Order: sequence, then C-alpha cells, then structure tokens
Amino acid sequence: MTHPFRSWTLTLAAAAALGLPAAARAAAQAGAAPPTRSAAGLSPARLDEAAAPALHAFIGARVHTAAGPVYDNGVLLVEGATIRAVGRSGEVEVPPDAVVHEVRGKVLIPGLICTHSHIGGIGGADRSAPIQPDVRIHDSLNVRDSGFKRALAGGLTTLNVMPGSGHLLSGQTIYLKLRDGNTVEELFVRDAAGEPMGGIKMANGTNPIGSAPFPGTRGKSAALVRKQFIAAQEYMAKIDAAAGDPDKLPGRNLMLEPLVEVLKGQRVVHHHTHRHDDIVTVLRLAEEFGFRVVLHHVSEGWKVAEEIAAAGAACSIILVDSPGGKLEAVDLLMRTGAVLDEAGVKFAYHTDDWITDSRLFLRMGALGVRAGLSRGTALRALTLHGAELLDLGARTGSLEPGKDADFVVLDGDPFSVYTKVLETWVEGVKRFDRSDPQDRLYAEGGFGAGHDQEPYFCCYGGQ
Repeated sequence: MTHPFRSWTLTLAAAAALGLPAAARAAAQAGAAPPTRSAAGLSPARLDEAAAPALHAFIGARVHTAAGPVYDNGVLLVEGATIRAVGRSGEVEVPPDAVVHEVRGKVLIPGLICTHSHIGGIGGADRSAPIQPDVRIHDSLNVRDSGFKRALAGGLTTLNVMPGSGHLLSGQTIYLKLRDGNTVEELFVRDAAGEPMGGIKMANGTNPIGSAPFPGTRGKSAALVRKQFIAAQEYMAKIDAAAGDPDKLPGRNLMLEPLVEVLKGQRVVHHHTHRHDDIVTVLRLAEEFGFRVVLHHVSEGWKVAEEIAAAGAACSIILVDSPGGKLEAVDLLMRTGAVLDEAGVKFAYHTDDWITDSRLFLRMGALGVRAGLSRGTALRALTLHGAELLDLGARTGSLEPGKDADFVVLDGDPFSVYTKVLETWVEGVKRFDRSDPQDRLYAEGGFGAGHDQEPYFCCYGGQ
C-alpha cells in the first residue's frame, strides 16, 4: 500500500526474495536478473529448498480443488512455486523429469486460510487510547514462535494475523504466507508494488468498553469511531487538494494515514462484532464512510443475515465446540454459516487461535456440515473464501493452474475427526511432514513443542 509522502519502488531483482506472487515475480524478473544468495547464508531447510527439483507430480489422490471439480485418481502438477496443471489421471501430462509423489488413497485440498489469527506473540495497541491505527502488528511478531509450526501442522498456509479486540481500533493487521523465513518480512504477502498487505482491526461490543479514555457505552464507542474517520476524511481532502505538490501537502500523520487507505478501499476493515445490534452498527458506519468491511465472529449474524447481505458485507465466523465463553456469544449457532450462505453472504471460518487451535481448523468445516452446510461450501469457507476476503483470491485458496502451489495432503476425508494432515506445502515447498519426528512433535504436542510462545490475553486482566 502506497503513502502520499513516499514513493518506495521494489527493485526488480529483489521481487522474488520478498515474497511477491508468482506472476509478479515473473514480471519483475523480466527486466532484471534474479537475486543471488550464497548457500552459506541459507538454513538447512533452505538448502533443501534451493536444491529441490522444479517439477513435482502428485498422482492418484482424490483432489478437491475448491474451485468446483473434485478429481478421483487425480494429478496435481507443481512447477516451482506455482500450480501448472490439475485434473484426472491420464488427462494431465506428467513430464519425464518430474518428481513423482505417489499419493493413492490420500486426499489433496488447497492450503487452509485463517482470516483471524493471533499467533506469533502479538502485542498491538496498549491502554493509552482506544483508537490506535498507527500500530503495526508485524512489529511485534516472532517468526520463531512455535504457533507458526502448529499452524502448518493443521494445514494452514496463509494467515491474517491481527491485534486483539480490546480497542475500538487496535492497529494494522498483516497477511502472511507460512514460508521458511528468518525474519517476518520473508513471510509477508505483498501487493504488485511490493508493499506488505494487511487490513485494519476494529471492534465493538463489550471488549473495548472500559474506563476513560476508553468508551463507557456502545453509543460512545460509535461516536469516537465517527470522529476519527471524519478527521481522516479531512486529512485526505488536504492531500487531494495538494495534487502532489510537496509544499502543499500536510505533515505526515501516522494516526490518519492508515484510515485514508481504508477510505480509499486499499485496506479492508476486519471488525470484531458479536451481537446483532453491534453488527448493524458496523454496517451503518461502513455505509456512512464507504469502507470495505469483513464482519468477524458474528455470533448473532443469523439474526441479521438479510441485512448483512443487503450491505454487501462478508463475514469471518467462528464456531465454538465447547460451552462457556462470553454473554455476547450466548446465541452463537453452529448453523450460522448455513444461514449466511442461504442469504447470499460470502463467509469464511477462522480460528481466532488460541480460541480454536490452528491444528483443529478443519473441524470448523465439519461442524458447519453437521449444521446443514454443503461440503463444497464448507471447504471453500476454509480456503477460497478466506483468500477472497483478504483480496488474495486470484493467487491462492484453490487448486487451479497459475495459482500459488499451496496445498495439503490428508490421509482421509477432510471433515472426519480421524483425518490427519500428512504434509503441508507452501508455494511448492514442503513446510510440514508428519513423518518427520520434529514436525510430528508440533502436530501432537509434548516437551519442546511450545517454544518461543507468549500467552495472548487481549481482553482479560487489563491486558
């Protein structure tokens, strides 16, 4: 995302190293030589990656593309970081130099996408103010946090990592691919200009209510948000009036610049909201200021599904399979997904990890199916729909030629509680292998599996 005060151009030779999508990498490399890096600077995992053959053929599995077709005895052909072909055995030509992976009896699905995660040791906004758009969650992330390994063990390949919901606006979110990275920058999902992609995290209801300077009521919560967006509108008008003249531009304002991006549609608002009246308040604000919004949690979304559909909003929902929780979620239903789907609302499931451990994410789709959702829609709610909610639908979320090679190998039905993730691949690189004892430790737990973790309590004990 670009800012009016700076023009940062990604060097063509750095495009691949910085995690651009396959198409952008190819475009960048068309004008410059690819970047080089000495083998001595690579970890053992990266040495394996560098030496890996460019072509992989996965043969014989049941392939769920999430884009429509399901292929029994299917073939998935991966070239580098990209899907080259997918189809039935005999219809997809396997080049003689491809490494063949015999996966008969297994199931292939797209990499899972979590639109709402808190792994990585997040630390966003503090208690100094209820609205803090200047906070960037990636400035707090620890790429060595074992939560990322747990996510891979659950088949997740793409995350929207967010600050908590104890503020009206707790900061900027970050979209990550679970590559092997030494720094968080290597996990960034970047746009065509090379900028890291992410949204803005907002919340209403009981979580952000508190003593001053936090609002004491739901009405005051909305009033504070309106005041901040009006300030952002005025700031944007000054930028537009300057017409690029640096002498006329207002001074930089880190509190308002992210909201200008929201007003321009460059950032999506990811909005925590549970009760039906709180949901409608968010829709009212989105209409007033014209911002794009994904409604998160929506425990009572089934009560206002038609209103959500009429507003054109999407939803990122959670299912809780054990009793307890907060009063706002007392009317949460397992059939919320089915109700939203029937109303024409696009939705995805999320983990809200730790609320649902990332290793159990497939359970969300299974619970949705139990409550009346079709199996195809349930799988898309774990994959393609999540990608689309993050503006990544053209790059990942389904097994289609030209998309990133993000996929999972399962040993059974995706919605069976007995099914295990065997392998997770991110952009053509195997990032989890259950047959590897170290990877299996993260899948099953045990001594050493919880390293580099910090507890996340966004809304308890004044945290």
